[in-house]
Amino acid sequence: QMQLKESGGGPVQAGDSLRLSCAASGRTISTYTMGWFRYVPGREREFVAANLYSGTTDYAESMKGRLTISRDNTKNTVDLQMNDLKPDDTAVYFCAAKPDTWGGSYSHPSQYLYWGQGTQVTVSS
Repeated sequence: QMQLKESGGGPVQAGDSLRLSCAASGRTISTYTMGWFRYVPGREREFVAANLYSGTTDYAESMKGRLTISRDNTKNTVDLQMNDLKPDDTAVYFCAAKPDTWGGSYSHPSQYLYWGQGTQVTVSS
């Protein structure tokens, strides 16, 4: 079992930056693709960013250029740097882990095995 815990969310103003962190315990993240998703009530969970176990990164098209996902396998952490935040970025942000032996798309939440409890990000205009 892997436990994931997000931190770093909070209320910010439009244009601000936030750095979300995800701390993993129980298993090493080195053999997992690590992803960030976000959820707004009434909508489906949305892909934000992924850092594959190979080190490759990818981002949601709508947020490209404003995000940087990074991982530290020695610390067992994954961070998401978000810049120039907009009110539409308001959501609960989740960290998730996808085993490297699983197929399927890293941008789909159903392909992830472990999830954190989420951290709220609220962006006001």
